[in-house]
Amino acid sequence: MINSDENLMESPIEHDHEVYKTLLESTKAIPWRIDWATKRFTYIGPQIEKLLGWSPSSWVGVEDWVARMHPDDREKVFNFCVSQSLAGIDHEADYRAMTNGGDYIWIRDVVHVMRKDGEVEALVGFMFDISERKKNEEQILRLQKELEELSFKDGLTGVANRRMFDSIMEVEWASARRNHQPLSLIILDIDHFKQYNDGYGHIQGDECLRHVAQALSAVGTRARDFFARFGGEEFVLVLPETDMEAARKIAERCRSAIFKLQIPHEKSTTSQIVTVSLGVGTLVPSHDAEPITFIESVDRLLYKAKQNGRNCVVYSQ
Repeated sequence: MINSDENLMESPIEHDHEVYKTLLESTKAIPWRIDWATKRFTYIGPQIEKLLGWSPSSWVGVEDWVARMHPDDREKVFNFCVSQSLAGIDHEADYRAMTNGGDYIWIRDVVHVMRKDGEVEALVGFMFDISERKKNEEQILRLQKELEELSFKDGLTGVANRRMFDSIMEVEWASARRNHQPLSLIILDIDHFKQYNDGYGHIQGDECLRHVAQALSAVGTRARDFFARFGGEEFVLVLPETDMEAARKIAERCRSAIFKLQIPHEKSTTSQIVTVSLGVGTLVPSHDAEPITFIESVDRLLYKAKQNGRNCVVYSQ
């Protein structure tokens, strides 16, 4: 009778274990566990074989993981992961993993350090295939190289021009749609710039544009943040993987950066110095959405900022 009760108690636990195992093995992320004392894999998901071609049973220990890493990544990634693990710090590492066919696939390892009585007991984590992301980043780098080599620069201000903006927008739009990530766009305009040109002359007007462009180009700090002259006295910022709240803060930084320049503008009815109006939009592109529609919607927000008295930010709700 006692044995029967124990079986009744164990069945749900065993059932839950199988449920969790099935859930883990049905995701694209590849779960794994390494015993720290032996440096041996105690588990690795069967998805690893579909991705890299190596059977789960071939992943015996840490040496297999290291051996199947690109030589250029091996030492740096191994040393980083060991140092973080010894310190008990959860971490991430990107590297190229070798397939059983000799090719390489970009992997991101997300690692959690399990400790017991203050000592490292095991490492558990997930491997993610980030090849598409790396491919996109490489495409961005190629486009940035084209900016330098093919002169996708605005001749007056030295920043990227409308042609480069169109190329970058196309790439980031496709990336945001594919990865279901938010894409933000800021369009801004120098307030009363016609009056500035009329009052100070076109040479001084060109100098004003250069100062504004230089100040705004320093606002976007991430590698993929992109700034360009949109045309005339209009500029744009493309902000990948940026939600509305973050984009709104960046827009305010833009407005603050121009205010700090303290460029006199006696002909302005908004302020005695040069100011800007900004429209900010954010969306996760759907499959039937088009970039031009999004750009036009943000341009309308800019127009609304001008209607609201200029020197302000208007963003989509």
